[in-house]
This record gives sequence, structure tokens and C-alpha cells, in this order.
Amino acid sequence: MHIDRYERWWIYLAAGLLGVFGIALAFSSAVLGIRLPGIEEQFLPTAAAGDYDVEQGWVRELAPGRYEVNMRARVWSFEPNEIRVPVGSTVTFYVHSDDVIHGMKIQNTTVSMMVLPGEVARATYTFTEPGEYLFMCHEYCGAGHHFMSGRVIVEAL
Repeated sequence: MHIDRYERWWIYLAAGLLGVFGIALAFSSAVLGIRLPGIEEQFLPTAAAGDYDVEQGWVRELAPGRYEVNMRARVWSFEPNEIRVPVGSTVTFYVHSDDVIHGMKIQNTTVSMMVLPGEVARATYTFTEPGEYLFMCHEYCGAGHHFMSGRVIVEAL
């Protein structure tokens, strides 16, 4: 069967691009840890919350330098809206929404997530610099959206 020379080039180009995109997808998944949310994302922070009520917002220390934050996003506030951790801490945020779609973006970090009602959004970040990190809702959620913010205070040792 005869395939025109230019058509053959387009076939090679398309196959090459599919290969490049496949390699980029495999690299981002295997090396960078980028993944799509799955069914495990719909569960609360830990099965053994202990004395902590999973329906409330809280911060707890799991081990030296490791913290877990259970955050509730409700119209139009975060609970808790102030989080204090020492510098060098690795914090895992579990954010829940009971009402509408919210977002959570912590400025000057890589934490940015969409919070869907009935699901749990999770992100982990290590705070290496002391200071105040503002977080806010970046998904429009209603009339009081602009009030929906808080801060992570990273304290020097």
C-alpha cells in the first residue's frame, strides 16, 4: 500500500508526540508523585482519630516535626483558621467541605487544592522558612467568599 511521503511524516509526528506524552505521564506519576484522586481520598484523616472529633477542625502532632490538620471548609470560613507549627515541620492537610465547592491555596507554597463536598482533599507540605503563610479559598463559593481565609504561622525554634 502506498502512503504519501507527507502523510507518513504526519503519522510519525503523531506517534512521536504520543510517545513523548506517555513518557511525561509516566515520569510525573512515578518520579514526581503526581496522581489523580482515588477512592481513598474520600475517607477522613485517620481511622483512629482518638480524642479528636473528625467533624471539627484541629491540628495535632503525630511525631516530632510531623503534624496533621483536619480542616473544615464551610460557607464562609475555614476551621481552624490559624495553624501554628515550628519551622521544618511536615504538615498533612485534610480539607473537607459540607456545603459547596471550595478551594484552598496556601501562598508561597505548592499547596493548592479543590475541595469537593463529601470528599477529602489532601496535601502535604514541609515548611522550611519561618513566617506567616496566608491561605484562602480560591473557588468562588458565594457572597462571603472574600472573607474565607486564614494563616499558617511557622514559628522559629
